[in-house]
Amino acid sequence: MPGKTKVLKKPSRTISDQSYVVEVMKGLGVTLKHFFQGTAQMVSGNVPDAVKNPLAEGIATISYPEQKRPYAERWRGVHRLTHRDDGSPRCVACLCCSTACPAQCIYIKPGEYPEGDARRGYERYPVEFVIDELRCIFCGFCVEACPCDAIRMDTGVHVTAFEVKSDFVYDKDKLMSIVSQHGTQNSENTRHEPGDAGHPGIDRLHGGH
Repeated sequence: MPGKTKVLKKPSRTISDQSYVVEVMKGLGVTLKHFFQGTAQMVSGNVPDAVKNPLAEGIATISYPEQKRPYAERWRGVHRLTHRDDGSPRCVACLCCSTACPAQCIYIKPGEYPEGDARRGYERYPVEFVIDELRCIFCGFCVEACPCDAIRMDTGVHVTAFEVKSDFVYDKDKLMSIVSQHGTQNSENTRHEPGDAGHPGIDRLHGGH
C-alpha cells in the first residue's frame, strides 16, 4: 500500500518579512546593545575577566597584538639562526635546508674559512643566508633537514606585517638577531660543533686516535 501523504501548508510571508527591514533592525539592536554595554564597562573600569582574557572563556576573537594566543612548544613561528659560543652561526652551509625546502624560499651562498682557521677544509660558513618569509609555507622541513641545529622555528612569533615586500626577506643578520621563546640565541641541542668550547677537536684531518 502506498504511504499516506501529508500535505504541508506553505508558510505565508508578510511584506515586512520579505523586506528584511525588521530583522535587520533586530540585528542592529543587538549590536548596539553590546556596544554601549562594553563602552560603559570600559569607562567605569569594571571590565569582566572574559574581556581581559578571552581565551579563559573560550572566546575565539582576541585583540592581537595586545593579546596573544598561547602556542605549543612545537608551533612553527618565524625562523632564526642559532649561535655558537663565539657568536658565529652554527650553519655550515651544507644546503640541506634549501634543498629540502618545497617552496624554494631559502638561498645560501657558502664560503670558505680563511687560511689558518681550524675549520678551513672541514666545513664552510654562510656568506649569505636569506629566507623569503612570503614564500615560506612553514612546513618545518628546513629544521628537520639541518644536521647542526642551525635553523629553528621556535621563536613563537608571527611574521611582522610590512608594507614593502623586501622587508619580508630576512637576511643572515636579521635571522641571527631573533631569539627563541625562551629569550636565547643559542641552540638547545647538546651536540658540540667545531668552534664550541666543548668540541673534542676531531675533524676530517684529525681523527680520534
